[in-house]
Amino acid sequence: MIQSMTGFGKASLQLPTKKITIEIKSLNSKGLDLNVRMPSVFREMELGLRNQIAQQLERGKVDFSMYIEVTGEETSTKVNAPIVKAYIHQMRDILPEADATELMKMAVRMPDALKTERDEIDENEWQQIQSVINDALVNINNFRKDEGASLEKEFRLRIGNIRSFMEQALLLDPERIQLIKERLQNAITELQANVDENRFEQELIYYLEKLDITEEKVRLGNHLDYFLETLSGSEANGRKLGFITQEMGREINTMGSKSNHAGMQKLVVQMKDELEKIKEQVLNVL
Repeated sequence: MIQSMTGFGKASLQLPTKKITIEIKSLNSKGLDLNVRMPSVFREMELGLRNQIAQQLERGKVDFSMYIEVTGEETSTKVNAPIVKAYIHQMRDILPEADATELMKMAVRMPDALKTERDEIDENEWQQIQSVINDALVNINNFRKDEGASLEKEFRLRIGNIRSFMEQALLLDPERIQLIKERLQNAITELQANVDENRFEQELIYYLEKLDITEEKVRLGNHLDYFLETLSGSEANGRKLGFITQEMGREINTMGSKSNHAGMQKLVVQMKDELEKIKEQVLNVL
């Protein structure tokens, strides 16, 4: 079953003094374009985290975010008292009439008035966070599978339409050949030229062989079958599906250039339209 590169996964963990929330979003991309946002205290874990995400998601433009909400009374940010007192003393010299409360408000906004003590990573806490990251990855992969199932239905519909238009075009082939023969015969008659019948038949056969679409029909049918076979594969097949659509496009274009028949050309245009819709969605496939 194919997967989409579009997805969203979220999971949360409540610790004694804080709540950890993990969000992972992904869109389509040629490779893995990973952006990680996390608190600085966990930065040393980023490389391992990137490897973990790469193994699970493989491709896509991925945004990983870790949010920490303090729910307890403890905080790692403290007032830098000596600095604040120094600021107040300096401002009192400048503004002797200022109220003490106003001086305090101004002082705490000044550089270095607050200091954040760096916490050491608690191994037990990180193991719990790893668990919630795994939950978020499971959720985004489930989302991708659901999106992939919708894409597969769309692809099967479009492939079926292309096959139907191709078969309709083949039904017009005897009429097309007859019209070509009549057109050539009428051209010779208008020229009022004496033509060797054997020579004419040879030239007609050569001309009709150049306009024959049997090979294109066979190759296009094989590409349609291969596309459906690839859809059912267990691996990430987005790139392969893209290559197959390119081959399908070549055969459809050749059929159009050979058709010389209004009805057949109309069906070729409809096949191209269905193929373009497939190409647009293939870009989203993992």
